[in-house]
Amino acid sequence: MLNGTVENIAKNSLLYTFVLSQPFAIYAGAYPILENKTLLEAEQIEYGDHGEAVRILQYKLNELAYYEDEVDGEMGLLTEHAVKKFQRDHNITITGQADKETIIALIEVDIDRHIKRLENLSDTVYPGLQGEDVEIIQESLQYFGYYEGEIDGIYGPLTKKAVEIAEEKHDIDFLDEAPRESLYAMYSSEREQTASANVQTASKSNVKSLSVQTNHSGIIQTAYAHVGTPYVWGGTAPGGFDCSGFLQYVHSAHGITIPRTVSEIWNYGSSVGTMSVGDIVFFETYKPGPSHAGIYLGNGQFIHASLDGVEVSSMDEPYWQQRYLGAKRIGN
Repeated sequence: MLNGTVENIAKNSLLYTFVLSQPFAIYAGAYPILENKTLLEAEQIEYGDHGEAVRILQYKLNELAYYEDEVDGEMGLLTEHAVKKFQRDHNITITGQADKETIIALIEVDIDRHIKRLENLSDTVYPGLQGEDVEIIQESLQYFGYYEGEIDGIYGPLTKKAVEIAEEKHDIDFLDEAPRESLYAMYSSEREQTASANVQTASKSNVKSLSVQTNHSGIIQTAYAHVGTPYVWGGTAPGGFDCSGFLQYVHSAHGITIPRTVSEIWNYGSSVGTMSVGDIVFFETYKPGPSHAGIYLGNGQFIHASLDGVEVSSMDEPYWQQRYLGAKRIGN
């Protein structure tokens, strides 16, 4: 799932030739999206392994304060211990092996770390601006491989060029829209692709096939019970939800397992001509295709986890009306 994104990004980068010629010499932390791809392709890293994937694993664990030793590319006792600490803190079976579940969680936590810095980002940026806001933008664009200059907080020619490339690839506008929202969209897209890579490795038998009537009234009641819950990127629990995490949690409470990402739910559900209460409604927001979803309540309303938290919205609002893609039904 990540190959297309990585190739598009890498080909816009001065590092592209270097990466191809020396795939094991990428400086850890300088090109995170390629590092994520390396970890996902490794699938499992265990004691005694060595190489670039181990070095990236160590670097990410170090950035998250789980590993304090040398980043040397050797999966030894200290690295294994760091993996165990991470697994313990994130409710993953403690093995000391960086399996697919652990790698996915590590990437998502790393994305959260970057997103956290966006909270206080100014709504306006422009060429010539200097300061911490520009540093945050530079580091975010560096994450995706668009910016390769020094993190100096100066919105100069290199930053301007990186912004232009990102705008073209992601169909966003840093100047006319809040840069915070544009960067949120980019990180969200990366998170969805990472989660999607995980979903594709799971057996289809892990997704419950429904042949019984879905308890829509119970689902609606559960959804309403969480109105006001804050929005959290990657959130899947009552402490905070993202849109697909909210859908997954509410359905899970009634014994119904659905995929993790909006695009996977879209592909999993059955298309309907006329919406009914309990159907999932989909919208195209920050990227082409389904990228946001909620549960239809009837009377043109739906409940969803928006950036303002779990709330009820009207599908007649211009924003949602213009972005509506369709509805899908889970079960009968």
